Amino acid sequence: MATEAQILANQQNAQHSTGPKSETGKAESCRNNFKYGLTGSSFTVLDFEDQDEYDHLLSGLRFEHQPATMTESILVEKMAQSHWLSKRALYLQDQAHRAFGARCARIKQDGATDEELSLEQQGRQLALFIRYQTTHDRAFHRALNDLLKLRAEKRRSEIGFESQKRHAAAESRRESAEKRKQDLHEWAVLLAQAKVDHQDVLTSNARLDGIIASTRENIPLEVQKAA
Repeated sequence: MATEAQILANQQNAQHSTGPKSETGKAESCRNNFKYGLTGSSFTVLDFEDQDEYDHLLSGLRFEHQPATMTESILVEKMAQSHWLSKRALYLQDQAHRAFGARCARIKQDGATDEELSLEQQGRQLALFIRYQTTHDRAFHRALNDLLKLRAEKRRSEIGFESQKRHAAAESRRESAEKRKQDLHEWAVLLAQAKVDHQDVLTSNARLDGIIASTRENIPLEVQKAA
């Protein structure tokens, strides 16, 4: 167990260690734990990989899925990154498997050596790469499913809106037809009433003509001549 003096000395020494101060040093320090880039939120194409190949992958996915919104673009980019990381994990698996096989061969040939501990570490590393490949494969399909679900919901919304428009148009046509029907009925009533009124006028005129004719017949001849 450390003594109080040792603890105090460690604390004093820690105060003198402030880490890198330059921007380059800070960047290098941030990458100290960046071994394979299979975890974390920062994605980058590694030095042993081909940036043009990744750009081609991303362009191909964009061309295939034609993202129309920012959210769709993000999901397509996640698909590209997840697929790339899955390929990276597969490549690292192959490298670890080769090293694992070579070490196994040496141990088998030379017998048990101090390499057995490294052999166990390589086995764990290989299993880790396999797990990362599975993780990123799932992330790819999850992003794809999210994209398809988003577009399906958008399509259902558009279909619902189109259905509402068709319903509104049909309702408008029905109302227009009903109004025309009512207008025709009103015109028919007005026409029938006009015919009745016209017939009444004709009847009244005929009756007036009869009265005038009858009156003339009853007026004495001398009065008619005077008129």
